[in-house]
Amino acid sequence: MPDYQNDVFISYRRNGTVQSWVRNHFAPRLEQCLADHLDYEPTVFLDEHLETGTHWPHHLANALRHTRILVPVWSAQYFRSSWCLAEWRSMTERERLLGLCTPENPQGLIYPIIFADSENFPGEALERQARDLRGWNVPDPQYQQTVEFGELHHQIQAIAIELARMLPRVPPWQRDWPLVQPTPAQTPPTPMPRF
Repeated sequence: MPDYQNDVFISYRRNGTVQSWVRNHFAPRLEQCLADHLDYEPTVFLDEHLETGTHWPHHLANALRHTRILVPVWSAQYFRSSWCLAEWRSMTERERLLGLCTPENPQGLIYPIIFADSENFPGEALERQARDLRGWNVPDPQYQQTVEFGELHHQIQAIAIELARMLPRVPPWQRDWPLVQPTPAQTPPTPMPRF
């Protein structure tokens, strides 16, 4: 019987320093820390291990539909990505259907992380309390050998504790969770030949 398959889905812009930071530091450390606070082995979805030939848009949609909590890693570029926005809006639509993020029930299913910027985020993002990790957003693997990385570990440990508290409150899985499709990129018009 289908059910949740992922505790957490990490949504991030797959380019530049954000991608390196998520893959080098944040995702593996979050999965380890989350395991310390749950009585089962958690599943953190990251889009890096797809089998050759996999139709990745369907794979991502299926993973998101079967995820309890979305953890978006925000930068100005996040909000320029149609894929990131589709993941974000899919989960906000689920919250709306469940009556979450309302004055009566302000908690939701999204746990935002600020990686960079924050001054250019849209209003709907600024209304969410987010965990600010800008002080620890160094993407290089050597960063793990520094004192500051120990501080990042403590931040991720605190995130894991909060996520572990949120997970039992997630409503039961439903087959018809909404999925917002990304807006297709606009292709420039083909120039007309001159005669």
